[in-house]
Amino acid sequence: MDQAAITKNQISKISNFPIMLYAIIMGLGGLTLAYEKLNLVVQISDFLFEILRLTTSLIFVIITIIYSIKIIKYKEEVKAEINHPIKINFFAAFAISLFLLAALWRDIGTLHYILFYIALIFQTFFTFYVIAFWINKNMLINHSNPAWFIPIVGNLIVVIASESKSEFLWYYFSIGVFFWIVLFTIIFYRIIFHDQLAQKFMPTLFIFIAPPAVAFLGYMKLTGSFDTFAHILLNLTLFFVGLIFFMYKNFMKLKFFLSWWAFTFPTAAASIAFIRAYELNKGDIFLCFGILAFIFLLFFIGVVSYFTVKAIKNNEICVAE
Repeated sequence: MDQAAITKNQISKISNFPIMLYAIIMGLGGLTLAYEKLNLVVQISDFLFEILRLTTSLIFVIITIIYSIKIIKYKEEVKAEINHPIKINFFAAFAISLFLLAALWRDIGTLHYILFYIALIFQTFFTFYVIAFWINKNMLINHSNPAWFIPIVGNLIVVIASESKSEFLWYYFSIGVFFWIVLFTIIFYRIIFHDQLAQKFMPTLFIFIAPPAVAFLGYMKLTGSFDTFAHILLNLTLFFVGLIFFMYKNFMKLKFFLSWWAFTFPTAAASIAFIRAYELNKGDIFLCFGILAFIFLLFFIGVVSYFTVKAIKNNEICVAE
């Protein structure tokens, strides 16, 4: 292959670089936070946590640099993504990635502060932008899928990424819980009464786990009370985990898509929620659930990472759809 052909191929890859690659950071960030929480309980290794957060941060930087080049050089392609009824939801994954990094680096106050407030600006903007997009566009019921939860879950992650318990956190928590219920109703209606999800969107069913799990963690941070509402959120998390694994045959023999990363962050959120519940009431069953979810998370991360690297080597990612 001559130099001109190589250059043309590189240009094509950047122009097709997908925003949904930030789902990788969500998965790795979730893994790192879940490991940190588990390490606090069973004392595994602090060094491994450092390796995980450095790796997650490095991959975030690489993805962000490449996507920034796309924004500068291929504005029309970026515009097409942000006006796409499905891809638009993954722009919030950028803000969520920043929140996760802020949580991972909270021991370095200045870095945490910078990451958190940059993420807060983007999350606030994307929440308004996406909801306005839904209102202004002629959305079809078949456009709805669990990926719609991503901009909403971001509001719940604001709470757990923050170092404070400020009053403004209730604003984001309220938005997250309200629209979680609204969107769940729409998406559940679509799944039951309309066509089945396309194969590439099947992994996004795991996202059903994330809102109650993250809401539980946020509510416990805001109130510190393991009350009735906290129990409801935790048991909804448990229900959706059980439902997803009861439906395991739906996920067998799926062709690899980047949407496989949807297996990871929700599983991490569930693991953290169960371990947090154990910390609060010392119920061994919650610790068992948390460790079991973490084991599945390791499996998902390993499998999805392998197929992602394989797809990159085979030039199956960053191609025109």
